[in-house]
Amino acid sequence: MLQYARERANGYNYIDKLLIMDAEELAFADNTFDTVVSSCVFCSVSNPVKALGEIKRVCKVGGSIFLLEHVRSEQKVIGKMMDILNPISYGLYGDNINRRTYDNLIEAGFEASQIAVENVWWDVWLIFRIRNT
Repeated sequence: MLQYARERANGYNYIDKLLIMDAEELAFADNTFDTVVSSCVFCSVSNPVKALGEIKRVCKVGGSIFLLEHVRSEQKVIGKMMDILNPISYGLYGDNINRRTYDNLIEAGFEASQIAVENVWWDVWLIFRIRNT
């Protein structure tokens, strides 16, 4: 994927460098970024709570965090089906389709008052807008 990113970034003066890094151990100082954006990341990291804690750490106080994630449905039947199908999805793609990202955000140290959730599609695709305090 880094090769694709390099090709797409070619010619853009504002892209300094592209880095490979473990989301659970970011090599940035505390309070580095005004804004953190991610999409479809927390379904595949081994420890999503630790990775979300890292995002909290590197985002400046007062900064913004935006996450686009697919999550486990809270609808009883659909959520149960996602739980049943998760081993297949994980085995084929390394993708957990039943993660509870809101709960993981709370466990990572965010407060409910910091988190706004926008439904994109059903209750499976969500945007999380977080104000880091």
